[in-house]
Order: sequence, then structure tokens, then C-alpha cells
Amino acid sequence: MGQVLGDVLGFAAAVAISPLPIIAMILVLATPRGRLNGLLFAAGWVLGLSALGGVVLAIVGPDGSSADSQPATWVGGLKIVLGVLLVLFGARQWRRRPADASEAQLPKWMATIDRLTPLKVFGLAVALVALNAKNAPLTIAAGASIASAGLPVGQQIASLAIFVLIGSLGLLAPLGVFLVGGERAKTTLGGWKDWAAQHNVAVMAVLFFVLGLKLIGDGIGILTS
Repeated sequence: MGQVLGDVLGFAAAVAISPLPIIAMILVLATPRGRLNGLLFAAGWVLGLSALGGVVLAIVGPDGSSADSQPATWVGGLKIVLGVLLVLFGARQWRRRPADASEAQLPKWMATIDRLTPLKVFGLAVALVALNAKNAPLTIAAGASIASAGLPVGQQIASLAIFVLIGSLGLLAPLGVFLVGGERAKTTLGGWKDWAAQHNVAVMAVLFFVLGLKLIGDGIGILTS
């Protein structure tokens, strides 16, 4: 289990520091029902990570590992595919980064967050996991690593729970600041939002490029072992 956690912690950290969901959480906290919407957004995020990771565990199942508890050959192929996608996505992000970070623009859908109902806020968080081209491949890769390690079901669930916890820290941090800091939290969260907005593209480009290469290396290792 320790080796599996070593594999998935990098993916969890990348999910946790993904700037767009953090910015979305800060904008959600700025809505009139910030406390309720923030809690619902965090709950939707946790549910999305848990559900997508659980689906991967269920699909991979016992066929994800060989008789000697090593990853099955097809898992290596899956990791190579995911790795190539991440590298390509990272390269695309890097090319699209603004020359001046202060000119970075947020996605247009973020301007509608203050008009979302609590239910839609919850759904937005789920979508940022399951339908996001950045976070979904990382969660799938983490689930595949857990499922292919030949662990007992209980240890698989525990590993996924740790992944979800680490992957949620990026959202829980601004939520915690908001709940504890009161009015003073607005200045702090505003500074976080501005930094994340300016450096979103560059941060994610580097992360995806590095993690994509790691996945490709892992996949090649499985195929050649």
C-alpha cells in the first residue's frame, strides 16, 4: 500500500493545486450564500473525486493485476495513453499562456457563479472533476494505479480516500480561511484568486508535462517488465 500511495500522491497534489477549481471556490464563497455554497461546492468536489475514482476501481477490478500482484499489461497501455494526453495538453497550455501574466483571463463561465443556485454550485464542483480535461485524467490515473496494485478491497478504498483527501486540500484551504477569518478573509482570498488567475496556465502546463512523462515512464515499465 505504501508504494501505491507513493504513486498516487503526485496525482493528488496536482489535483489539489489546480488553480481553476480554487478560483471557483473563492468566487463561490463571495456569493450572498457563501457559507452554504462553499460547503456544497466542497461536498460536490469530494463526491466527484470519490465517484470517478470508484468507477475506475470497479472497471479495472481484479483484472487490473496479474497473478503476482503486478499491474496487468493493459494497465501499462492505459497509463501511456493518459501520459501522452497530459503531455499534449501541457504543451498546448504552455503555447497558449499570455506573454504578460497580468493579461490572463478567466473562463467566461466563472462570471455566472454568483447567479447559480446551491444545487448548481454542487453540480459545478462535480463537473470540475468528472468532465474537466485537467482533473479527470489525473483521477483516472490514480484509480488505475490503485486498482492494478493487487491490494485487498479495504486497502484500495483507503488509498482512494487518501487520494481524495489530498486532492481536496486546495479547495478546503480557502473554505477554511473563509469560515475562520470572517471579513478579514476577503483580502486574503482575493490575493489568492489574483495569483491563481495570473499563473493558472503556466502552473498547469508544467504539472501536466511532468506528470504525463511520469505516466509514460510507468506505462513503459509495466509493458517491459
